[in-house]
Amino acid sequence: MNKCTWALAGPLEEHYHDHEWGVPVHDDRLLFEFLVLEGAQAGLSWATILKKRDGYRKAFDNFDVATVAAFDERKINALLNNPDIVRNRLKVQSAVSNAQAFLKIQQEFGSFDSYIWRFVDGRPLQNAWQQHRDVPANTPESDAMSRDLKKRGFKFVGSTICYAHMQATGMVNDHTIDCFRHQQLSGE
Repeated sequence: MNKCTWALAGPLEEHYHDHEWGVPVHDDRLLFEFLVLEGAQAGLSWATILKKRDGYRKAFDNFDVATVAAFDERKINALLNNPDIVRNRLKVQSAVSNAQAFLKIQQEFGSFDSYIWRFVDGRPLQNAWQQHRDVPANTPESDAMSRDLKKRGFKFVGSTICYAHMQATGMVNDHTIDCFRHQQLSGE
């Protein structure tokens, strides 16, 4: 079976590609998880984050947004000593403040899912990239998402991070057309 070339980098990447990347996500807990992980990935490889994913799940109470929103300075300092996550103060603090902003969006829209999927009119954008190098780092949709999230107080949500979030959560199908997952996720 043909796969996106990046998926061949290692077993973690391949498993993630084959089972998660590009699959539409409508679960707020998982949407929050990807938001935290994509922010943590800034400046690092996705493989690094995949290796630390279980550590993140433990450290961030399985991404229970209300629990993370209540993390205090003592908890943040404990996280900064946890080798199972990326120990960057700004990234850890942003996970907490983003959880607080996430809760406000849930109150306003009923769910984060209802809010975030508005940027693609509620359905995945279907792309038809020939090669991985054709895939953009950001799009007008990710630009708009980034602007709105920042306006609502989110951190580590630049347009490139937002586009990676869109890819991870299936808001866009960026599997190359020769990849077996492209057709599976295209609805054809």
